[in-house]
Amino acid sequence: MEALKKNPSWKGRRAPVVLVIMDGVGYGKYSEGDAVADSKMYHLASLTAKNPHTKLKAHGTAVGLPSDEDMGNSEVGHNAMGCGRVFNQGAALVFKSLETGAMFDGAAWKEITGNVKDGAAGEGRLPTLHFIGLFSDGNVHSHLDHLKAMIVQAKKEGVKRVRIHVLFDGRDVGETSALEYVDPFEEFLKEQSGGGFDARIGSGGGRMWITMDRYGADWAMVERGWHCHVLGTARRFASAREAVETYRKEIPGIIDQDLKEFVIAEDGPDGKSVPIGTIEDGDSVVYFNFRGDRALEITAAFEEDTFDKFDRLRRPNVCYSGMMEYDGDLHVPKRYLVSPPSIDRTVGEYLAASGVRTLAISETQKYGHVTYFFNGNRTGKFNDELEDYTEIKSDVLPFEQRPWMKCAEIADQVIAAIGSGRYDFIRLNFPNGDMVGHTGVYQAVVCSMEAMDIQLGRIEKAVKEAGAVMVITADHGNSDDMFEHDKKTGAVSLKEDGTPKAKTSHSLNPVPCIIYDPEYKGEYPNDPLDGCLNQNLGVSSIASTCIQLLGFIPPDDYDKSVLKM
Repeated sequence: MEALKKNPSWKGRRAPVVLVIMDGVGYGKYSEGDAVADSKMYHLASLTAKNPHTKLKAHGTAVGLPSDEDMGNSEVGHNAMGCGRVFNQGAALVFKSLETGAMFDGAAWKEITGNVKDGAAGEGRLPTLHFIGLFSDGNVHSHLDHLKAMIVQAKKEGVKRVRIHVLFDGRDVGETSALEYVDPFEEFLKEQSGGGFDARIGSGGGRMWITMDRYGADWAMVERGWHCHVLGTARRFASAREAVETYRKEIPGIIDQDLKEFVIAEDGPDGKSVPIGTIEDGDSVVYFNFRGDRALEITAAFEEDTFDKFDRLRRPNVCYSGMMEYDGDLHVPKRYLVSPPSIDRTVGEYLAASGVRTLAISETQKYGHVTYFFNGNRTGKFNDELEDYTEIKSDVLPFEQRPWMKCAEIADQVIAAIGSGRYDFIRLNFPNGDMVGHTGVYQAVVCSMEAMDIQLGRIEKAVKEAGAVMVITADHGNSDDMFEHDKKTGAVSLKEDGTPKAKTSHSLNPVPCIIYDPEYKGEYPNDPLDGCLNQNLGVSSIASTCIQLLGFIPPDDYDKSVLKM
């Protein structure tokens, strides 16, 4: 990797460039439900009013997703900021692979299906193809159309038995929309079943209760998922609908992402209730999420011989595949259906080659975003001597109970790092707007925004005292759009009790880009009132912007900077 070229017209600053990523904070489209605008964010408002600022696109084609109807997400947002270009991302790659038939022509699919076409698994039991994944069309981690296409193809190729282990969403889609997906999917399975083909839902639960943990924040989630999907040791129901309805009655106010685990069971020959979807020796398993962060831990449970995160009790000998390669460095999983984008020449790699000293910091929930995703889905550092990565452990509890999260601790360490003289570039992520936004609890989101704003003010003071530069942005919107709205009229959608229906998914809204340069020396237009920054750009422009503020010339093929230099 060649070093970046120095910009001879850059006059330098005394302290580092600080990239502040306010995860899930955008500019709302509606006045009602915009928790960002509704919060007393005095520091953010002042920084916006007094400094050059613009809006950046953070969804759809601007971040490599199939269409502009697709909401952005933290993975693709950090990919774009970290590599300065737009790559086709997970959903687009999977849809293309299905459209061309490449997925089904690939070796991984042939192994998965071939493993269960012949023979028997256990006494008198057909080998089974299992699908585990997020059960929605949110298009952030998965899409139901991908699952349906694979089931149809499996039947066509002679697979006889399929079981689906559903992880209810309630974050990237409506918070209580589970049955809107269960009922038509059950009809789809009935249409496919028959003639020796048996496809049914085998188990499930909410994505924030089982299976989909990330960054090692709460391995107990994965353990619950293992017991549910693999061992069949969870509460038993006759159908997924019955499970959802029962938990909603028993736990008033529960939303889909928190639904407890369940297995579907039926009476066996001896009259005893038997789970219909346990995972046994000789079966095949596809984890059909295309996004990697919430796929790595369940993958490890299936693939790792030496595993100490929990007692698996029984590890079935299965043919396992992910939808994509979730970690390109570690080559996890060993088998995958669709190749991920090959992201090269990231900001981190260029800065390491150029001798730039870097700190990346967040709490557990977003630590991987300022490291793994920012570095183009790469685990590890480019240069151990030049890079420091700091993870502050997240609380393991519902975020609406601690909406301030760890923003103060993050700010403490960033402020110390700014004054230390040790770093040239600091990137940090405040998770509040996204993680608390996903809870749908409006008061908690407002609290989270105001708590983050206090820390933003503290960092602003440190930047000014040190003579640093601060770039404030976000990876996508969320907390700016907390109520469901009628798409035609824009009116707030109401629940039966007359209160607004919470929206827990990301928004399609633009995000901020603010340049705070207290020791500005005239290298670029700096009037906050005259639109001095380039407009109509996406978050990928952050890469060139930071490179310029560090005194370098961005690579020719990087998307242009917001700075008019």
